[in-house]
Amino acid sequence: MRNHLFVSLIFFMLSAAPLAVAEMAGGDVGPAGYLVGPQDTLDISVWKEEDLSLTALVRPDGKITFPLIGDIQAGGKTPDQIRREITEWLRKYIPDPVVTVIVSKVAALKIYLIGEIKKAGEYTVGRRMDVIQALALAGGLTSFASENDIKILRRRDGRTTIIPFEYGAFKKGKKLEQNILLKSGDVVLVP
Repeated sequence: MRNHLFVSLIFFMLSAAPLAVAEMAGGDVGPAGYLVGPQDTLDISVWKEEDLSLTALVRPDGKITFPLIGDIQAGGKTPDQIRREITEWLRKYIPDPVVTVIVSKVAALKIYLIGEIKKAGEYTVGRRMDVIQALALAGGLTSFASENDIKILRRRDGRTTIIPFEYGAFKKGKKLEQNILLKSGDVVLVP
């Protein structure tokens, strides 16, 4: 009973509270590649300008601070977009700057697994994963799990979408298309 109350409370909080960080698309993979998000670490170097080379932690607001420029929006952009923006800013001070931006630590891709699974919690994953991989990461379902009532809660643009997942059908080789790739901020709820 206590576990069901906890799951209900989490569901209420997710549907009522805005998740600005998740809406920044951090950790997602867009058509142009990985999108940087909060808590990612970027190694930025400017060739022949050691004073302008640094390691930057992306803040919760999605920004980093860079010498000569100040705050730059990094969340929701690819490393190449950030590189081009820094290059354009630096052209005012340095002729033909050569900038490199590397994501040295991926921390923005977070998923949450709650309910009747063996290891519930927040998981920071360094790669995209699907529902089955996430359930395996969390140790699998408990014997009390309602395996055909699993839901993925996805919040985008201020709205929560519920995506059903029938584990029992998947085990039998049916409804394989429901094993979607999870996005940063997704919650896998196992009642």
